[in-house]
Amino acid sequence: MEAFNNFLVKIDDFVWGPFMLIILVGTGIFLTVRCRFLSWRTLGYAIKSTLSKEARETEGEGDVSPFAALCTALAATIGTGNIAGVAAALATGGPGALVWMLISAAFGLTSKFTECALALRYRTTNDKGEMLGGPMVTMERGIPEVYGEKAKGFGRFLAICFAAFAVIASFGIGNLTQGNSIAGAFNTVSGISIYAVAAVVFVLTLVVVIGGIQSIAKVSSMVVPVMAILYFVCGLIVILVHIDRVPLAIVDMFRMAFSVEAVGGGIAGSVIASMMQAMRFGVARGCFSNEAGMGSAAIAAAATTSKDYIKQGYISMTGTFWDTFVVCTITGLSVLTSGAMEKVVVDGKVVLKGAPLTIEAFRMTLGEAGAWIVCISLALFAFSTILGWEYYGEKALEYLTRSTQVTLAYRILFSAVSFIGCITAFDIAWNISDIFNALMIIPNAICMILISGPLVKDMIEFDKKRKLPVHK
Repeated sequence: MEAFNNFLVKIDDFVWGPFMLIILVGTGIFLTVRCRFLSWRTLGYAIKSTLSKEARETEGEGDVSPFAALCTALAATIGTGNIAGVAAALATGGPGALVWMLISAAFGLTSKFTECALALRYRTTNDKGEMLGGPMVTMERGIPEVYGEKAKGFGRFLAICFAAFAVIASFGIGNLTQGNSIAGAFNTVSGISIYAVAAVVFVLTLVVVIGGIQSIAKVSSMVVPVMAILYFVCGLIVILVHIDRVPLAIVDMFRMAFSVEAVGGGIAGSVIASMMQAMRFGVARGCFSNEAGMGSAAIAAAATTSKDYIKQGYISMTGTFWDTFVVCTITGLSVLTSGAMEKVVVDGKVVLKGAPLTIEAFRMTLGEAGAWIVCISLALFAFSTILGWEYYGEKALEYLTRSTQVTLAYRILFSAVSFIGCITAFDIAWNISDIFNALMIIPNAICMILISGPLVKDMIEFDKKRKLPVHK
């Protein structure tokens, strides 16, 4: 098993090397500049639209409301990456990883907008009359529309690659790592057997996913807002208790984010890291957390009843804001200001990372109650992610097979793998997820760059018609 894990580490290091960082962040920068920074300038409008009554209405053609589609995407997005992923990035990349996580997320706003808006524009229906969309459909239909029939084969090739990677990734990012973190958290806090946790996760997952998108969206719309607010409030309390350490934490974050030589000390505790480490782990864990540029959230966006694909793009875009700028920042500052970083390294070895590091941060501030808060939050975050990613994987498989007959079998298999995830080694689960996250990004980035031209024109026209604040 150790040899297999070492093999995965080598592949993970390769796919998340400088080349992938350039593709991920570079695509976001290109799209942000191309759309004249509208994704940044209209963020306030996007958040307002998300919270509006209109976003909860289901008057148009589609399966769920714009808000329910966002909650489904957030259910898949706000998961272990926000608690375990951020802490893992800090433990291995140092405090500077949080800075790079936020930088990549800033440009990820445009990537999320682009992939989700395009998914709604090019979506189609399956043999049951349900919506079928996402990057794979966008690639197959959008590329030939922009470049002509001669590009149809290329679009289809990218679509097959993306869908295949998405199906495999659904068992990694959306299953193995989520179940693993749930079981690990409960075992750390209370000593509950991981097999008992695995059995509960399996049953609950199967009960919900059997009902399809309607059931998943209903549960997500109830769970996501509650779990996010609970964690945000408790994390804010941890930060406020140590408010005097916040300035030093911020200084350390930027110092270690842009230092060419390996540095440590201060809030970083015994963790030593360089700029490349901070960048690598910050961007990788940031992508795992907010999924901007991966194309996954676009699959949920395609199911919405929204009548305007540009507006839906704005609503979907806020997922990156809520996930990274709010939840991940809360986790990062909680860990950095609590003093938990002092316990990361013992005798030169990293002994505390992932969910246990975040649990320790809350426990040091709020006692055992704090540990349970993280444990419960993590369980809710991870379980909702399992539900959201089941839908992603199901739609990707549906695209590959051109049939809905495989749906039931996939739902049962996916639920069974959630059991396996609970008892899988931590490093193996994370490495598998990292690898297929990266593979999904490549075809999605190519597609967004190739066909973003018409989208930008419609985006600018929409902005003028709606008379948004930026034009006043």
